[in-house]
Amino acid sequence: MSQPSPAPAPGDPLLDLRKSIATASSRILSTSPSVDTRTDDLASATYLLFESPTLTPYPLSTPTRFISAEKPVDLRSIWFAWQHKDDPIPDYIASAQALNDALASSRANAEARVQNLVFVERLDLITWLEGSSDDSEYIKPLEADSAAAQAAASSTAIQGAAGAAAVTVGGAAVRIARSRNPVLQAIYNNERRIGDRNSILRGIKPTDFSHVRKSAEMYLRSSKQGIKPGAPIAAAAVNLASTTTSSGGKPQKPGRRLDPIILLSPSASSLLRMANIKPFLSDGTYTQADSNSAAASANLLYASRMLPSIDPTRPFRFILVDGTEQFKPDYWARLVAVFTTGQAWQFKSYKWQTPQELFSHVLGVYVGWRGDQVPDTVRGWGRGVASLAVDKWRGEGVGRWRDREVVESLWDKIEEQMRKNGWTASGPGGRG
Repeated sequence: MSQPSPAPAPGDPLLDLRKSIATASSRILSTSPSVDTRTDDLASATYLLFESPTLTPYPLSTPTRFISAEKPVDLRSIWFAWQHKDDPIPDYIASAQALNDALASSRANAEARVQNLVFVERLDLITWLEGSSDDSEYIKPLEADSAAAQAAASSTAIQGAAGAAAVTVGGAAVRIARSRNPVLQAIYNNERRIGDRNSILRGIKPTDFSHVRKSAEMYLRSSKQGIKPGAPIAAAAVNLASTTTSSGGKPQKPGRRLDPIILLSPSASSLLRMANIKPFLSDGTYTQADSNSAAASANLLYASRMLPSIDPTRPFRFILVDGTEQFKPDYWARLVAVFTTGQAWQFKSYKWQTPQELFSHVLGVYVGWRGDQVPDTVRGWGRGVASLAVDKWRGEGVGRWRDREVVESLWDKIEEQMRKNGWTASGPGGRG
């Protein structure tokens, strides 16, 4: 009995495979475009034949619209994935390796290889072929001019399948809606696409949360020490005042002068923070800020410096802080310098909230890398801000000989600002 001559294959092998699955029509592996040479061995087969509605052969090397790693997957790999749709991942991988070994030793398919699809791709492909999903992110849509022809051919083939499937043309793609198990349909109805961090975390406004970090550090430190909330601020305020007790807790002599205050920037982008400001001002050496150091979590630090033009007999003790949460109204008179990175949000809690007003009362200090340009915002704040540059960090102690020169220049500017603001040996404005 003669077999019908094979029809040309102008269609889409992926769509024809889906259609044949929906209508339960035969698919035949063959070593030629004829059913006379059918075989069950995928390693020796070169064609996949669809019998309905007419005999249509496709070479197994035909690239399909299924895209993996930005390349089309061939029909052999698609058919292999469908044959092993119920296999666990290790069995699927082992079967793919065994088939590739068999292909390598085959004369007709020595250069052929079956592509091992990853789990997500294989699941997406099987779901689409079964008709459980009409969309796939890995399948390119059919072109509009071929969609209508495919729809007409598919419609004839599926019409007799007693409600098993129906053909719909949606734009450029042909979609086949298959009747599903009601329980499975209920599960699909509750599915939702899960977003990733790029789709969920939207926003274009940069926000600095450094102040939150400092508040959290204060809270955690007070919890470990068994101090009630609010107590650390009060205790730190007493230290900041430094008018009645010393660091050792002993009563101070009447008339102790008030210590000048230097405010650091709380920004994480600042080169000088609580972790490295003391060695910079005291020793004249810049080191990288270590967020895990004890100084990084300190509420306040001290640095001493002789200012001969104001008091040639005893050094001033400077208080270093990076926030104004502990400030009392009279502390602003003791503020002599503010380190800044050029971000105006830093000044929102200050007594003087605009940069121009702030730096007419205290010295502004911007420290950047040598060779980098000073930000336009800092330059726009005028002569009240001193711009200093340190050598870029290249390792511990490497090329830091110019740091001392920068620090000396900074102390000269602070001394000049204090003298200009009326500081004397007794304190700010001559007060004791």
